[in-house]
Amino acid sequence: MSKIKSQYVCQSCGGTSPKWQGQCPHCGDWNSLTEAVAQSSAPARFQSLAADGAIRQLSDVDAVELPRTPTTLAELDRVLGGGLVPGGVVLIGGDPGIGKSTLLLQALTQMSAGVRVLYVSGEESAEQIALRARRLQLANAPVGLLPEINLEKILVTLEREKPQVVVIDSIQTLYSEALSSAPGSVAQVRECSAQLTRAAKRSGISILLVGHVTKEGALAGPRVLEHIVDAVLYFEGDTHSSFRLIRAIKNRFGAVNELGVFAMTDRGLKEVTNPSALFLSQHREPVPGSCVLVTQEGTRPMLVEIQALVDDTHAPQPKRLGVGIEQNRLALLLAVLHRHAGIAVFDQDVFINAVGGVRINEPAADLAILLAIVSSLKDRPLPEKLVIFGEVGLAGEVRPVQRGQERLREAAKLGFTHAIVPHANRPRQPIEGMTVTAVERLSDAVGAAL
Repeated sequence: MSKIKSQYVCQSCGGTSPKWQGQCPHCGDWNSLTEAVAQSSAPARFQSLAADGAIRQLSDVDAVELPRTPTTLAELDRVLGGGLVPGGVVLIGGDPGIGKSTLLLQALTQMSAGVRVLYVSGEESAEQIALRARRLQLANAPVGLLPEINLEKILVTLEREKPQVVVIDSIQTLYSEALSSAPGSVAQVRECSAQLTRAAKRSGISILLVGHVTKEGALAGPRVLEHIVDAVLYFEGDTHSSFRLIRAIKNRFGAVNELGVFAMTDRGLKEVTNPSALFLSQHREPVPGSCVLVTQEGTRPMLVEIQALVDDTHAPQPKRLGVGIEQNRLALLLAVLHRHAGIAVFDQDVFINAVGGVRINEPAADLAILLAIVSSLKDRPLPEKLVIFGEVGLAGEVRPVQRGQERLREAAKLGFTHAIVPHANRPRQPIEGMTVTAVERLSDAVGAAL
C-alpha cells in the first residue's frame, strides 16, 4: 500500500504547498495554509469528459443546439439565457436568508410537473423543507428530497434515480471520503464541485449548486469553483427590502450581466415584470438632485433614478460616498466636473444613491451622476420627464454607449419626453413623443440640462 502524503492548501486561493509556511506563496495571505491529504491514488478519481483523447477537426464536429428546460420562472429563465441546459452546472450565491433556497424550491416544484427533480439538502432535514413548502403552498408537488452530505452517496443516488434537474443546497456542506479535510474547506469544495460537474456532463443532469458567500459578498471557497461551473448567478438585495435581484456574472450558454427582479412575499418570490417602475421614485414635482438614468442590464434596458446630495462640509476632509455606485469612479467624475465644466465641489460633501438597491457598474451612468450632482449643488431641479445616459471621458468628452436606440425606446415607452445622450447615440429616425438632445462635451450637457 502506498504511503499517504500530506500537503498544505491555502484557504484563500486554493494554492498548494509541500510544507507549511506562514505566508501563502501564491496569494500572499498569512496563516491561511492548512494540512490536507494528498492521496497517491488521486489520478484514478479523475476521468476525461470525452470517451478518448483523439483529435477532431473543428469543421467535423456536429454541434447541435441543446433543448433547454424552462424553470417556469420567466425572470430566472432570462438570467439563465432561456432555461437550464442538459449537463449544465449553475452556481447561485448570496447572503444568508436572502431567498436562494426559497427560489430554487419554487422552481423545482413547478418543474416537477414535466421533469424528474431532486432536492439534495445538507443544511435542512426533510421535515424542515416540507414545512417551508407548506408555508409556500407547494407541499403537494412531486419533488424528491435527499438530506445527505456524503458526496459518494449522492453520486450513487443520481446514478440510480436518474433525475433531470438536481439542486445541491449547499456545496459547502458536502464532503468526499477521498479527502480527510472538513466540509467547507477549499479541498472539499473543489473536489465535490468537480465530481458533481463531471457527473452532470456524463449523464446530462442539470445541477444547481447553492454557494455561501464571504463577508465581502464573494463566493466562499477557491476562485476555481467559478471556473468549473457553466454559470454563476449572484442573489443581491437588501434584507430590509422586499425586492431581490439575480445577476449573471458568467454564463456559457447565454448573455452575462442579465438581471432578474423578484419581490419577496408571504407566498415566496414573485416576478417583477416591469423593474423600471421599481427603481423610480414618485415625486409630485421635480426635486433638485434627482436624475433618471437608462442603464443596460444584459439585454434589458432599465430606468433607474440617481439621487445626489451636495452639502457644505464641516470636516477638514469632504466626504465622497456612493451607494450602488463605485466610489473611485465618483472621485474621478468630480475631478472631470471641476476641470472641464468649471464646477468645484472640493468644499462640499457629495453623496450618491441608486434608488432601489441596484448596483450600477457600467460607465453609461457617468453623465447622469454628474448632472444630478450639479442639480443638487445649484438647488435647481432637472426638467420633468428627462432621461440621461452617456460615458464621460477624462478629457471632458461625452462618449457613446452600447444599445442607445433600445434605451431611448424603453424610456419613450414609459412616458419620458426628453433625453440627453452622447452625440454618437443620437437616433437616426425620430422617436415618437421624444425630443433628443445630443451633446459632445460635458459643458454642453450641463448647459442643456440646467
